[in-house]
Amino acid sequence: MSTVAEFKDLVSNIEKSTGYKQPIAFGLGVRKSKGGTTMEVFYPHINYRSAYGTAAILHKVSGRSASENETVTLSSAQLGEALSHFTAFENDGKQHPNIDLLKALSAASAPSTTYHDLDIVCYFMHDQSKEVQTPEEGYFKTQCLSQLHVKPHEMNCSGIFGKMHNIAWTNKGPILPQDLTAERLKWNFKGEELVVSHVDKFPYMVNFHVPDGVRIVMGSKVRLGAHLSPGTTVMPAGFVNFNAGTLGKAMVEGRISAGVVIGDKTDIGGGASIMGTLSGGNKHVISIGEQCLLGANAGTGISLGDGCTVAAGTYITAAAKVFLYNKEKQPIDLSGNVVSEGDNIVKGADLSGKAYLLIYQDTESGRLIARPNTKVIELNESLHA
Repeated sequence: MSTVAEFKDLVSNIEKSTGYKQPIAFGLGVRKSKGGTTMEVFYPHINYRSAYGTAAILHKVSGRSASENETVTLSSAQLGEALSHFTAFENDGKQHPNIDLLKALSAASAPSTTYHDLDIVCYFMHDQSKEVQTPEEGYFKTQCLSQLHVKPHEMNCSGIFGKMHNIAWTNKGPILPQDLTAERLKWNFKGEELVVSHVDKFPYMVNFHVPDGVRIVMGSKVRLGAHLSPGTTVMPAGFVNFNAGTLGKAMVEGRISAGVVIGDKTDIGGGASIMGTLSGGNKHVISIGEQCLLGANAGTGISLGDGCTVAAGTYITAAAKVFLYNKEKQPIDLSGNVVSEGDNIVKGADLSGKAYLLIYQDTESGRLIARPNTKVIELNESLHA
């Protein structure tokens, strides 16, 4: 196929074929498996609402007949066939990440001589609201998040833990836990050490993808599926779970639990924690607004609006009794009306999502107090440039 016009005609014919539907997202991946168990799928470049021409070509060469969420396996011959359709784009001076990836995969694909079985797959996603059905889909969705194509909660990750397998992540690649002893012996007799970093259903994000403009001081503290926006710094004591993360510049020295989203220019202090949604029965998805501060060892089980500060050592939960005051330290109700002392008690849940609050525990009375926050934090720009 020597001209762009011919390429466009072919794509148009594929898209007009019976049953064809453009995918929301798709990506070529390298799958590592053992005995039919998928251990890992690396998608170097995911296309989200883009590259529809490439999607059509891959649909054609893979022989797909359906237009639903699906993983297909591609042989070396099919990779070569797909690549042959892009000759018109050679040396045009433009970047073509999918063509570059096809070239790399075509050159590298060969029978595996390692512990893992290696093959090339392509995952097509047509409905991101469906629960995860396969490990291939689980790896695709987590990498969609970490590659910043979607924000946390924009696609359905329900069911992922039931589909992903527990893996021993090692310096020699993923290994099934039951095979660790045999593999360790094998590497010992080669004069090499087998080192296990962790055993989990999720690898570390840094081993798959690192977004531009992000600092992660300790890779073990960020799970694949975390969404870290440019300008984010994750310090050694920080932690970010999957389907959670930052929407702008942020300092993370505490824990961002599963499902939690942090706004721009927010600081999560050392030892601070935010309730997640994976355990403990918590169903409320917590978000933290812009320019908020959770002080050292502070925590929250409610959402915070913009410009809030939770003082060091203070933990507010949905059921906590909170005493409300205005700027003049007068007791007020939720509407801001001055009331008698004792009539200003509300539940933490009543404050969820409200902006510009200072929440702290009075050292004399032990009361949990909320009043207007008159001093909003500013991040050190040099740390987040």
